[in-house]
Amino acid sequence: MKTKQTTNRAAPLLAMALAGALPCTALAQGSAEGWQFEASIYGWFPAIGGSTSFPATGTGPNIDVSAKQVIDALKFTFMGTFEARKGQWGLWTDLVYADFGATKSRTRDFSIDNRPVAVDAKLQLDVKSWIWTVAGTYNLAATPDYTVDLLGGVRYLDLQQTLGWNFAVDIPGLPGRNGSADVDLTNWDGIVGVKGRAFLGADRKWFIPYYADVGTGQSKLTWQVNAGVGYQFDWGSVLATWRYLDYDFKSDKLVQSVSFNGPTIGVAFRF
Repeated sequence: MKTKQTTNRAAPLLAMALAGALPCTALAQGSAEGWQFEASIYGWFPAIGGSTSFPATGTGPNIDVSAKQVIDALKFTFMGTFEARKGQWGLWTDLVYADFGATKSRTRDFSIDNRPVAVDAKLQLDVKSWIWTVAGTYNLAATPDYTVDLLGGVRYLDLQQTLGWNFAVDIPGLPGRNGSADVDLTNWDGIVGVKGRAFLGADRKWFIPYYADVGTGQSKLTWQVNAGVGYQFDWGSVLATWRYLDYDFKSDKLVQSVSFNGPTIGVAFRF
């Protein structure tokens, strides 16, 4: 039997339209007083962690699953950013789409109504997520050695999780040994943070891109860090970073927590 909560897809569709407008990475330079634009595209390959309570039926028990032990396969992911800047002020946006899916047999990493289940089972968990951040920026420092931007804005999360189960024996309260359930979540949070680059060496070909934010709103707490290394060529740059995004939701949510943790790689072209 399947249980599903209704979500509003308007924001993810708008984000997807933005993503379609960013097919490559580019930097458009203007005068110090004019507008400057920067767009980028990356691949992000995270593992997913967290825990979710799936309602088996309208009145039946909940199945609590730890995604960290079940999910081990990334199907598809996309990350893109766009920034418009004039003087010290700017507007920055970031879009992430990730699709995970995996099956695990003979797992013990779940419970029913908060009681560990000691039976053989096969669990299949699919997770689809849209993560969209929009923020205003203010440049605090811009020197040949480093840049620092302060940012403030909002982050939107659309999370869709589907659990399929196959138990070796009948479980009291469940409609059968086989079944599935859906849990969807939409979430808005306000965030503040910093981002920038630190350049290395006399020629400043190497640089360290960094980003960090923290926020709250419909979730109890969300925070993110992203840092790594990049190298500039005449035609552009190559970047490799490690990104961690974490959510801790409020007690009335079926999704208790979720985290995304893994490397990002990208190529930037300037023209």
